Amino acid sequence: MKQIFNPFIKFLLALCMVSLLSIGGALADDVRRPVVAGIFYPSNQSDLLQTIDNLTIQAKNTQIKIPPEKYLKALIMPHAGYPCSGFTAAHASLVLSEKQFKKVILLGPDHRVGFINGAISDVVAYQTPLGTVKLHEDAAKLRNKSNLFHANKASDLSEHSLEVLLPFLQYYLEEFEIIPIVISQGNIGGITREIDMFIDQNTLLVASSDLSHYQQYDLAVETDKETIKMILNLDADNLLKGYNYACGKVPILVLVSLARQYGWQPVLLHYSNSGDTCGGRSQVVGYAAIAFYGDKHMEDKKNAGHRFSDRQGQVLGRLARHTLMKELNKKIDSAESRVLEEALKEDCFQEHFGTFVTLKINGQLRGCMGNITASESVKEGVKRNAISAAFRDPRFPPLRAEELERVDIEVSILTQPEPLKYRDGDDLIAKLRVNVDGVIIQKGFANATFLPQVWKQLPQPKEFLGHLCMKAGMSSDAWQKDKLEVMTYQVQYFDEEK
Repeated sequence: MKQIFNPFIKFLLALCMVSLLSIGGALADDVRRPVVAGIFYPSNQSDLLQTIDNLTIQAKNTQIKIPPEKYLKALIMPHAGYPCSGFTAAHASLVLSEKQFKKVILLGPDHRVGFINGAISDVVAYQTPLGTVKLHEDAAKLRNKSNLFHANKASDLSEHSLEVLLPFLQYYLEEFEIIPIVISQGNIGGITREIDMFIDQNTLLVASSDLSHYQQYDLAVETDKETIKMILNLDADNLLKGYNYACGKVPILVLVSLARQYGWQPVLLHYSNSGDTCGGRSQVVGYAAIAFYGDKHMEDKKNAGHRFSDRQGQVLGRLARHTLMKELNKKIDSAESRVLEEALKEDCFQEHFGTFVTLKINGQLRGCMGNITASESVKEGVKRNAISAAFRDPRFPPLRAEELERVDIEVSILTQPEPLKYRDGDDLIAKLRVNVDGVIIQKGFANATFLPQVWKQLPQPKEFLGHLCMKAGMSSDAWQKDKLEVMTYQVQYFDEEK
């Protein structure tokens, strides 16, 4: 392959020069021009095509095992210079093909500007040496409908994490439009829920991220293996806590949260670091390509009922709190009450879904009650279950007025439960989706359920089922010995923002 770049150290120095590039050339005629062409990847079209072609030929020698009867939903790809991370990024060729997706949601980390939540460009297209890629109409809709996203010219003028991936996607997919989102620190749950509203069967979600930075080779490999294991296990909680796991940790967390929600199965395509590809081994950067597979018609199920936005979820949280304030004879601001009543007139709150309301104080459960069947409107269900969680949960004394200010409220919206057929205990364990499925068990008059959120406390399926059986009044090993009726469901849940 033709050598386009100098070794890793010179590449890192060039990276520091990105912010000094002429801003006049980065944005023109409502098109976002390439900022790091000639630094991270070749600026000449024929050289760029040849580079990607050579990397792709090498990557095609890799053997991977794709889950049977599953369909590609998302990717994690690295965004360093092509001599360093290009070989790993090219492993996307193992799962991508021409015209496979009409829309690509690109999630990249903010390296340079610093802002809250997400930036979505207001240009009409991104340009690379391989041509222009139009922004999908949903980019403006997402930016305009949510206060979590905004246009940020400074990010357009300097951020490389999305741009570096585009030539690979142009090469493999050819025709597609993008929703380019650069994410900084902020409301990860809200960002995830808003993005979720714009995912359909023709959408590919791509998280742009490198792994650990500037560690000695062996330590970097050890750190990156830990990070990859967390991603493959959809372990968002520990990934969130970790330091130097990935520069694109927030985009990855958004993707992992959606994977947990929909049961996407991750597959490692390739791992390397800069010590393998473009430089010494004293300070290396890690790279991984990971694909996520799910059911083809998963989004059809999702759209069969209303999907609640983050704003609508907050309305339900306020409804639960106002309901408890009335029960406890707390004073409610009349203007705020009128605003809430007006918001609750939306049709979605009159639809019938199962709901749960969970109360916590200092992170400890203080009450949780709900209904699984869609026997009443979401509005009425949240009101009734808020009262039940506060005053009728037999595990706790009734909530006192002085406790209410310390209560954190979570509202869950449930899908319709579906029977889960299984042969034996081992088959049941294999079919349950950790962090995704809420589970109902029943035998005779004994029954119980755990919301998907319980997986955070009981991440091992055997332990999860054991505690669920005990909750139903059965022995902890009843799931192994007895043939139980099992149903599963999924949940959208919202933490009230005080």
